[in-house]
Parts: sequence; structure tokens; C-alpha cells
Amino acid sequence: MKVILTEKITKLGNIGDTVEVKTGFARNYLLPNGKAMRWTRENVALFEAQKAELQARQDAARKTAESNVDAIKNAKLHMIRQAGDTGQLYGSVSTRDIARMLKELTGINVESAQVMLGSPIKSIGAFDTKIALHPDVIVPVKVYVAQTQDEIDALVAGKELTFDTKKSSAESESEKTEETVSDTAAESANDAE
Repeated sequence: MKVILTEKITKLGNIGDTVEVKTGFARNYLLPNGKAMRWTRENVALFEAQKAELQARQDAARKTAESNVDAIKNAKLHMIRQAGDTGQLYGSVSTRDIARMLKELTGINVESAQVMLGSPIKSIGAFDTKIALHPDVIVPVKVYVAQTQDEIDALVAGKELTFDTKKSSAESESEKTEETVSDTAAESANDAE
């Protein structure tokens, strides 16, 4: 489907660009959110009449995003989560969690789609991510995930957290040995009868 972009969209184009997109993307996202209009001769003329207003709105959005950069950079994204002995979280930290925390800390409304995380965080540690306040304003942030505040302080200080994976595998080996011994004892008791 051919559309005219009414705002800059990352990896797609700038205001006024005519682009070819998939029909579902246009119908479900671009058109309902006012980010584009269908390409017709009438809409081209309408866009040209509104171009200055749309450009001014885009510039205002960029200035607002630029004014929020310092607040986002200075936000301390420290998340305390439960985890196992190996450092694997019992849940995960998603873009929605990061967006919610940013809103609580800064008061700036950040949507989960603006958090450029990639895949959810599933282990303890320090993680780099980016917040796209505007297609032209992308802020790098660091997310610290740990079980306690002391662990977060250690991560912030740059210390590496170590987990005793050998201990947990050794414990599981001893449990297997105990099970085998008890199974063998039960079998010999059954044989004696």
C-alpha cells in the first residue's frame, strides 16, 4: 500500500515521503495513529497544504524530547527481582517494566515501544539499552537488575557478581546419589521378601 508519511518514522522515512508498506502495517498502525495517509491525488494536495503545520509539530516534539534527555540519562534504573542460585530471574524485565519505572522516576511519559531493549532481561546484571524519545533523540541508559540493593550497589560500582553454579550442580549430584542409594536399598528390601 502506498502512503504519505505525516511524521518521521525510524527505518521508514521522513515527513512527506511516499513509501510502499504492507497493507496490515498501514491499516493497523500508520493510518489509525495519524502517522501516514493513503496516497491519492487529493491527499497529496491536502498534505502539501498541511506540510508546514506538520513540520512545526514535529519540531516541537523533537524540542520536548531534547529537553527530557537529561532527566532520562540521570534516572537510576535499579530493579530488584527474585532469582535463582545461578542468577537467572524467576520472571523477566520487559520494556513495559522499564517504561513504567521511567515514568515513576522522571514523570516523563515513556511508552514501552520507545524502549529499545531487544529481548527481555532474564538474568541478574547490568544491561545497556536505549530510549527513543523521538526518532532523532535516542538516549542510552543502563538498567541494573539484582536481588538486593547491596548487589545493585556492587553492579553500579562496576564489580562483577559471581554465582556458584558448581555448588548447585554438586548439590544436584549428591541428591542423585542419595536417590540411587535409597532406590537400591528399597530394591534389596523387596528382594529379601
